Order: sequence, then C-alpha cells, then structure tokens
Amino acid sequence: MANTAGRAKAPKLSKADKQALRGAKRAKRRETWGNLKQAFSLTRQQDPKFLPLLVLVAVVAAAVVYLIAFLVLGSPFVPIPLAVLFALAAGMFFFSRRAQKTMFAQAEGQAGAAGWMLKQQLRGDWRLTEAVAGTTQLDAVHRLVGRPGVVLVGEGAPHRVKGLIAQEKKRTARVVGETPIYDVIIGTGEGDVRLSKINRYLLKLPNNISKDQVGTLEKRLAALSTTRAAMPKGPVPQGAKMRNVQRTVRRRS
Repeated sequence: MANTAGRAKAPKLSKADKQALRGAKRAKRRETWGNLKQAFSLTRQQDPKFLPLLVLVAVVAAAVVYLIAFLVLGSPFVPIPLAVLFALAAGMFFFSRRAQKTMFAQAEGQAGAAGWMLKQQLRGDWRLTEAVAGTTQLDAVHRLVGRPGVVLVGEGAPHRVKGLIAQEKKRTARVVGETPIYDVIIGTGEGDVRLSKINRYLLKLPNNISKDQVGTLEKRLAALSTTRAAMPKGPVPQGAKMRNVQRTVRRRS
C-alpha cells in the first residue's frame, strides 16, 4: 500500500497534447520518406546502373532465400514471405550504400565538404571544432579531439592547407603538451585521404588518452577557438561563383 502510494503517477496527456504528439510523429515520418525519395531520385540520376543493380540484388536475394527455405521446409508457399522480406532488406542495404557513395562523389572536391561530412557522418566519440583556421579562398582546418589525441583535418588547395595545418599544429602543441597530434588532408592527391575514407582513417588511430583526458583537453583547446574562420554550411555546389560564395560567408561571419 505504502509502495503504491509512494509511486509517482505519470501525468495524463491532454487531448491537445496527444494530437500534437501524433502530428509531430506524422511530420517526422513525412520528412523521413521525403529524404528517402530525394536520395533515391538523386542516386538514380547520378548513377545509371543503380536501378538495374537494385532490382538484380533484390531478385537474387529473394531467389536464394526461397530456394533454401523450400529445400528445408518442403513447401512452395511458406518461403514466399521470407523471400520478400529478404529482398526488401537486401534492396534497402544496397540502396543506402549506393546513395552514400553517390553523395560522397558529388561532395568531393567542393569547399566545405569535409566540415559538413565531419559534422553529419562522423563515427565514434569525437569532439569537433569546425574551421579553427582558414583562408578567404575557403581552405580550412577542422579540429577533432578524441581518444587518439588531436586530429587536424584540412580541406582545400594542398599548397595553402599544408601551411595552415603547420601553423595550427604549432599553436595546438603549446596547449596539449605530449598528447599526439595527427594531421590529414581531405582530397584526391598523393598522400591525401578521400572524403569517403575519413571515418576508416580515424578508426585506425590508436587510443592514447582516456575519456576524462579528452574532456579536459577539449576545454583547454577551447581558448584557441575564440576566433574561427567562416565557412559555408555544407558543400558549395559546383558552378557556384566563388566570389559570391566568399561574400556570403563573410556576411555570416
């Protein structure tokens, strides 16, 4: 009795609250389906082989599952739902991988692509500070703090970015002491890391500091980020006039 009385009852939602909640869920579902539709259309436009390969993957997955289930169960009807289920799963997996590949191919080489990718697609426990250094030509250096230490990620013209990274490395070394500092340039040149491979590069780095040290290090480095270079919010579309983009970025800053 005492236990029952001591338990706090969850407040009942009003009719308006329930309607608002249902509306939010519907809006979220519409947004998700809209994003999927947009990704599908974009991938189909940029990749002529996408649709035939998608159908092929789904049909092969369904055929293999149906055959195995038929041999095991001996019924020609029971395997059909399983085959359809696996066809849909295989199709969705292929679609997501192909869409991601198309997205990276479109963004690669565009100003702001690396910062956008680190913000949207980064895996693992990393603390990102965008554009800790940059130029008016939209070259930039982004800083990551994680278990491996500090990683400086550069994007832009290699001859300018290398100088930016060297300067930022000196500034960072004064604060982090013996903590390892890695640097990488996003690009397609020799020694560069492709935009689609940056997560793989980061996952290969060894853990050199503890989680507590990561938080402490981030706070110490925050003082270096009081003035940051202005960068576009995402990849700059191909064909955009650089002078206009630079003017827009300066206004935002």
